Amino acid sequence: MSALHFRLAGEADLATVVRLRDDAARWMLARGVTDQWRPGQLDADHFRRVMASGEVWLAETDGRVAGAWELWWEDEDAWGPQPPTAGYVHRLMVAHGSVPPGTGRRLLRAAERRVAEAGRTLTRLDCLAGNARLNAYYLDAGYRVVGHKPGKPQPGGMSKSFTLLEKPVRADREEPSVARSASE
Repeated sequence: MSALHFRLAGEADLATVVRLRDDAARWMLARGVTDQWRPGQLDADHFRRVMASGEVWLAETDGRVAGAWELWWEDEDAWGPQPPTAGYVHRLMVAHGSVPPGTGRRLLRAAERRVAEAGRTLTRLDCLAGNARLNAYYLDAGYRVVGHKPGKPQPGGMSKSFTLLEKPVRADREEPSVARSASE
């Protein structure tokens, strides 16, 4: 795979991020993961709200989108009030079928670098408690289970239970930094 380039998503990228998220939801459904994401659950307004209080990142290679993720600076719904020591990764997604295995892990590492560059020492995420494969994925990526959140509200009004995971991070000068411009 060619190099991945990371950049903040902007208003012009909203349709692309929605399409990527819907494609990821269809990919999960086709593999029997029926209780996580549904196409059409999140629209451009969702991602616009995230951009206003956090960050939405795109990964690109060879002129096409390879994946995306949301980065929040607080997540009281899952974690309760917390000191500003963590960044919260949400909706890590890749363009399945057009990227090689390992792309998701590369996006996760980029998110972790961004958290460290912001001066935070922990990357946190929540993972659907019933998705054993996804929980194992994050454990294999160096995260550890630190709790559970039953009944977290979801888009569309449903509540689901989540595993809370975290990983210590630090700025690593050997890794390239994550670009901060939405206009690249």
